[in-house]
Amino acid sequence: MKTNYLPKITYKARKLRKKSTPEEKLLWKELRKLNFDFRRQHFINGFYVDFYCKQTELVIELDGQHHANKEQKEYDEFRTEQLEALNLKVLRFWNSEIRSNLEKVISKISSYCEKNH
Repeated sequence: MKTNYLPKITYKARKLRKKSTPEEKLLWKELRKLNFDFRRQHFINGFYVDFYCKQTELVIELDGQHHANKEQKEYDEFRTEQLEALNLKVLRFWNSEIRSNLEKVISKISSYCEKNH
């Protein structure tokens, strides 16, 4: 029996977008200014990633304080390995980086996209 999971995936992605952190909102505002097609809370191979650019195969993940604990670090490493196995590049930034040095974060993302487009 074939099941269509798309409505469930879309519903959860919408819920996640509505619950965006302040840092995700800040970064999203800036990513929209770049000449690349970024998506928020995009579903890839069983994972919802914070931001994804298909043109450059770039995944951007923002990490809050809870990502500092051992179990979460291990899970984040697993996720990164799984995504990189799909030939995706994963860039991770701490929420504190978004708050304190957004320009540097955008510069790094923009530079990657320009080089890999």
